[in-house]
Amino acid sequence: MSSLQQEQYIELSVGAETCAIRIEEIHEIIKMLSITDIPYSRPEVKGVVNLRGKVVCVVSLRNLLGMPDEPDTRSTRIIVVRYQDEYVGLIVDKVNKVTTYNEIHPPTSGHARSREAVFLGVGQREDQLVGILKLEEILGG
Repeated sequence: MSSLQQEQYIELSVGAETCAIRIEEIHEIIKMLSITDIPYSRPEVKGVVNLRGKVVCVVSLRNLLGMPDEPDTRSTRIIVVRYQDEYVGLIVDKVNKVTTYNEIHPPTSGHARSREAVFLGVGQREDQLVGILKLEEILGG
């Protein structure tokens, strides 16, 4: 373990999955807002929100990861990230905590190639493994 400060991550839940995003990629985390629909958009694009005068596109992380939509709950959040000089909101079921990982392993090469491509790596803390999301792969697809 080096003396450098460990990178921090926001751990989140999407369905039964626990994932993480590097904290430096996150602009802010907000409660669910009223979303204005965009006709003829892709299914994962839920619409746009007005965030303090900025129009922010909002997408479902569930849909991007191949999961069906679920109704919003009190825990549903929008994680606003910066992607290609714009802000994009990711709808997640729950934001769990800020954390660091003792070890980060390369993503496993399973049978589903597109599935492994969405992860930068797998964070390990005690006996828990958490996939660290690769935003450029998820949002660029």
